[in-house]
This record gives sequence, structure tokens and C-alpha cells, in this order.
Amino acid sequence: MNPESFFSKDIKPALQNDPPGGWMPVIPEGCIRLSSGYPDPGLVPVEELKNSVVKLLEEEKDLPLHYIGSKKADGLKGILQNLMKERHMNIKSDELLITSGACQAIDLIARVLIDDETVVAVESPTYMEALEIFQNYTSRFMTIEIDENGLRTDRLEKELKERREKGEKLPKVLYTIPTFQNPTGTTMREERREHVMKLARDYDFLVIEDDAYGEVYFNQDTRPLKSLKRGNDPRVLYIGSLSKVVAPGLRIGWVAADKEFIEALSWFKKDLDHPFSQASVSQFLYEVDWEEHYTTLRKVYREKCSLLLSELENQMPESVSWYVPQGGYFVWLKVPGVDTSKLLEKAVEEGVSYVPGKYFFLDQEEGLAYLRLSFSYENGREISEGVKRLGRLIMAQVAGR
Repeated sequence: MNPESFFSKDIKPALQNDPPGGWMPVIPEGCIRLSSGYPDPGLVPVEELKNSVVKLLEEEKDLPLHYIGSKKADGLKGILQNLMKERHMNIKSDELLITSGACQAIDLIARVLIDDETVVAVESPTYMEALEIFQNYTSRFMTIEIDENGLRTDRLEKELKERREKGEKLPKVLYTIPTFQNPTGTTMREERREHVMKLARDYDFLVIEDDAYGEVYFNQDTRPLKSLKRGNDPRVLYIGSLSKVVAPGLRIGWVAADKEFIEALSWFKKDLDHPFSQASVSQFLYEVDWEEHYTTLRKVYREKCSLLLSELENQMPESVSWYVPQGGYFVWLKVPGVDTSKLLEKAVEEGVSYVPGKYFFLDQEEGLAYLRLSFSYENGREISEGVKRLGRLIMAQVAGR
């Protein structure tokens, strides 16, 4: 028997792509993880979550452990609505769907909106797992470059105009991370945000706004695209997540969109929930001093980012450049003349890891001279030592050319 002979015709093309997570480097014990986009271990509220779980089970007994039945889980929507309202988004209950993390949200949206005839516009570079998901549904992409101010909306407009003039298929959706983008750390300027939404109306496409890092700002909040039109732009399907501000293993994300979209997404999501996790997180969010929690994590990540940038200034050759993020987890480096995917093996041998830039591009050749560093996971001493080790390697590579 050949198992592949039973696969659907739609699945077979997707299986020709790189395997999910194939970009993840194997990191040995003791290696400094400047590759890991994980929260700082000290900011994961372990004790608070433990206390919330205990209180939840004492109050609701077995209810949170069933498929449905927990009042606390039912209250999670309201808490998320309030969190979004603080960022100028006015979302009704029937316009919100809780998902198992942001990746399930992206996959559900792709499943409902995208087929093999659909053109998807994406930033270049962009979140590699979103690329993996979209490539499961279509091979038609339009890539638009990023600069220090986020998506080049002038290039987006030019490409859209040319496609319309040539009678070519226009994109149905644009996937964007406008705030503290992964991997570049850049933030789309306000005028570009207005511009991208004007283009969405003029060329009739939807915008998938991935805002996983939006709350992790260092100095100033940035209004989401979703909030621009009376607090709820109907063309925007907004994706939120608690992975970066509470803990990723809880798998709590959500989609905010028009009721009709939410109904369709719910149809395919069905019972793919984590009732116990949702109830536990709801209990935690109900009790936590949310503003104090945010203030603490923003301070910690601001200081870590500042340290990493300072070490880059001290350790990197002049030919290396990077963007200065105003929030999020990442710094994006350009290392001209160096294939960062080949350099990674030497870096790991020296005890430091990063993610090679090629994995964030559809055309991986475009990303060979880039790499992504994360300042979120390791402590200050390890950040400093990791950049020193990486700086020595890059300096040797540049000198040896």
C-alpha cells in the first residue's frame, strides 16, 4: 500500500514544500539562544498561573475539564474585548473568535479565504510560519519589500497598478505585521497605515493584520490597522495573541473580524479548542494587575534591546547594519557578503545561535545576507557574550573575503 496515493490532490502540492519548522536550528545544550523568540523566563507568570488554576478548580470543580461548561472560559471573550478597546478597537462578541494561538488563526483564515487561484500579498521578509501556512493553500504570491518604516506601500501601489493595467490577477489578501514586525522589528509609519487601507479599498482586498507583538512597545503605543476606521475597519482581519505577553504554551490567540468572517472561521474550527487552558487564562487575566504586568515586561524588553544594540555597536564591523526596533523581540541584521545560513554551523560551534535570514523570504536567495537576533529570551550577560561571539565570527568572515 502506498499511503500517499490516498492524499487529496490539494494536499500533495503542499507536501513538496519544506517541512514545517524546517528552519529551526538544532541548538546544543549551553548554546546562547539569540535565535529563540520566546518570552523572558522570568516574565512568565508561573506562580500566578498556578494560583489561578488552583482557584479555578476549587471554584468550578470538574467543569473546566469538560468540553464545555466553564463560566470562566465563557468570560475570556469579554476580557479580550476590553484589552482591544484599550487599543482603540471596538469589537462585538460575535466579531471575535478565540483560537489555539495565532498560527491557528492564520490557518483558519487561509482555509476560508485562500485556494490555489488566490494571490496573497506578503511583506518581504515576513514571518516564516505564515509563509508555510499560506503555501499549503496557494503558490501565487506578490512580495513587497520592507524598509526601516515598515511595508513599502509605494511599492505595493505600483505593483497593484501594474497588475491592473496588464489585466493580471490582483491579490485577495495582504498579510502584514505592521507593528514590531517579525523578523525586522520595524513599525509601519502612520501615513503608510492610512495608505495601505486606502489601497485595500481601491483594489478591493482584505488585510490580515498580525499583531502578536503590538503590546510589547518600549515607549509609545501604535494604533492597529483594525482601529483606523471608527475602531473597527471591516477590511481588516485582526490577529491577537497572548504568547508574547503571558506564555506561548497556553495557546491563546484570537481573530477579530466582521461577523460573517467569524461565522465561517468557526465552522471549520468546530471543537478545536483548549477549554481548560481558556478557563485558566481567563481566571488569570481576571485577577492580574494587567497594567503592572505590561509595565514590567516593557521595561525588561526595552533594557534588553538597548543592551543588544549597544553590543552590536561595539562588536560588529562597520559593514554590518541593522534596524532599531521600538518594541517586540527582534533585531534584523544585514551582513553583506556573508551567507548567514552557512555561518550558522560555526556560530553554534562557538556557542551562539540565530535564525538565518533566508527562511523569512519566499525567494530564499534574497535573504542570504541577513539574520535575526532575539533579545527576549536570554539574560543580559548571555546577550552580551552571545553578541561578542557572533561579532568575532562575522569580523573573521569579513576580513577573510
